[in-house]
Amino acid sequence: KSHVLHGVHFEVRTGEIVALLGRNGSGRSTTVKTIMGLVDGTGSIAWREQPILGRKAFEIAQAGIGYVPENRDIFSNLTVHQNLMLGCKGGKPAGRWSFDDMYKLFPRLAERQHTEAGVLSGGEQQMLTLARTLMGDPELIMIDEPTEGLAPKIVELVAEYLRGLKRRAISVLLVEQKLTIALEVADRCLVMGH
Repeated sequence: KSHVLHGVHFEVRTGEIVALLGRNGSGRSTTVKTIMGLVDGTGSIAWREQPILGRKAFEIAQAGIGYVPENRDIFSNLTVHQNLMLGCKGGKPAGRWSFDDMYKLFPRLAERQHTEAGVLSGGEQQMLTLARTLMGDPELIMIDEPTEGLAPKIVELVAEYLRGLKRRAISVLLVEQKLTIALEVADRCLVMGH
């Protein structure tokens, strides 16, 4: 019930990667959860010049905003391929991304497509969550702490995937604590204060 965010104002332009930086507890994750409709907020949030504050999360997703949560919410009893199917609008790929695209972008997922997602490594689960979100064909994807708990080699792989999204003209709002990754991939960095 307490208000965490005050005076937050920014925009993300088409095809731009914007990193949202700040210390733990500064409101970075709360900001993206509020945009996604997972946390109640006051003020205004606009997407394509239309207000979205107060809309349900699934309506915001259908409008073209994707969200990759920090905790990698995978469906552990489903296979990798089944998890990807859940990301599709209407159960089948539409728009820019196909299953083949995901398996080319994330070759490790192709090797494990019939494996239950619960046995994947942390890096593989992060790839799966990102791939599942992309299957919904978002124009803006908000990614919360994608490198948290990952080995340095996998962190560099995630950075490369983020650069690949930019080449596909997908806007990215990146919540990241690792300054080196944020500075490496972002067009702009915004720092949340108190």
